[in-house]
Amino acid sequence: MTCTLEAHNLYRFYHAGDDETLALRGVSLAVNGGELVAVTGPSGSGKSTLLACLAGLDEPDGGMVRVDGEQLSRRSEEARAAIRARRIGILFQNANLLDHLTVAENVRVARRLAKGAPVHQSVTELLEELGIGDRSRARPSELSGGELARAGLAVAIANSPNVILADEPTGELDHVTASRILALLWSRAEKGAAVVVVSHGDAIAAEADRVIALCDGQVTS
Repeated sequence: MTCTLEAHNLYRFYHAGDDETLALRGVSLAVNGGELVAVTGPSGSGKSTLLACLAGLDEPDGGMVRVDGEQLSRRSEEARAAIRARRIGILFQNANLLDHLTVAENVRVARRLAKGAPVHQSVTELLEELGIGDRSRARPSELSGGELARAGLAVAIANSPNVILADEPTGELDHVTASRILALLWSRAEKGAAVVVVSHGDAIAAEADRVIALCDGQVTS
């Protein structure tokens, strides 16, 4: 397997007045293409901060993130955004959709932002694979919770990214829909993507190839 996502000795500090919070304390990980890795831990353990650093949405105060061997950290926001658009799909808990656009239009916007990234499916084929082909013209406000989750996943994987990062993707879903979202993430791992899922729940951890447990900003297992 190829090591697709690497983080080396990440530190992240936050300051509020005289108080300093150590959100990450020397976190390292490596995720291969074809793996689904779960990141677990209690609230405040650093999971979301780690995900933001892995996505290039936040800069670590120390350490380095690489995607496909290319440095993501210590780059301009423009450079990080370009890498993110081409190589990283992000699924947020509250989805990642523009409210004024239809589902299909959201996917097309994601593809335009990638500026020439290879496309392996038409928008129609992608939405059909996710089971929401009949909702392509609906806006986010017209979708159910399960449909929103799948539409958000469609945007995340619009450009067939090598890395997929998901933040509590099944947290607000019923068991059947959550299982379907997890199966869809697994299908992307089986096609060669490195998938990292942040979750409080045990179900995703039980299905993952590996579990990385965080506590107080440090890896505990």
